Amino acid sequence: MIITTNQPIFLPWPGFFYKAMMADCLVLLDDVQYPRGHGWMNRNRLKSDAGMLWLTVPVWKKGRGKQIIRDVLIYDEIDWRFKHLQSLLHYYSNSPYFSEIYPQIKAIYSHHHRFLFDLNYELILFFWKELGLKTRIIRQSQLGINGKGTDLIIRICQYYNADSFLNFPAAKKFTEISLLEKNNVQFIAARFQPPVYPQLWDKFLYNLSILDVMLNCHDKANSIIKNAG
Repeated sequence: MIITTNQPIFLPWPGFFYKAMMADCLVLLDDVQYPRGHGWMNRNRLKSDAGMLWLTVPVWKKGRGKQIIRDVLIYDEIDWRFKHLQSLLHYYSNSPYFSEIYPQIKAIYSHHHRFLFDLNYELILFFWKELGLKTRIIRQSQLGINGKGTDLIIRICQYYNADSFLNFPAAKKFTEISLLEKNNVQFIAARFQPPVYPQLWDKFLYNLSILDVMLNCHDKANSIIKNAG
């Protein structure tokens, strides 16, 4: 059995779903520390006529110290949802699959989630379904497993009696491979080249959110991602 893990990031990039395609189970790490600084937990990139378009979900961080991912609250003092949806309308209304995807994103936003994880999780499950993924997806907190780094990976693999852990080669520098092997878990390197596909506007931009892929290439999105491996 092959396990992969990932933090539940906002509007993930295609590589997130490629890892899922190559594994039997993806465990979302919602019971680990929320990353400090600017990361991908509450923001991601799309495309505008001027280049990169950032969508950011504001969250409560000041004065809250070290937070667990599933405990992070969305900051609703500003109408960020309206701004996001207006950006999609303005820059993607001419995309081939806008009429199919946009109403469903708008419906998810209308749920007014209190916690960032709940928003991210619902979006991930939406793309999961649209891509037709059969891989099992589960939250770390549902397993009742805690830990850090390689120790956490080993505990998750042991829970499922898995013999393999899959991640991108860059993750090797943060993973104690010898410790995995000592616990009978093989590290599998997922080779992934960011795919090139039809986009709106001018120069192609790599590594945008899966939402860009879905709005432009919904029916071929699964094969585009899979073939990038």
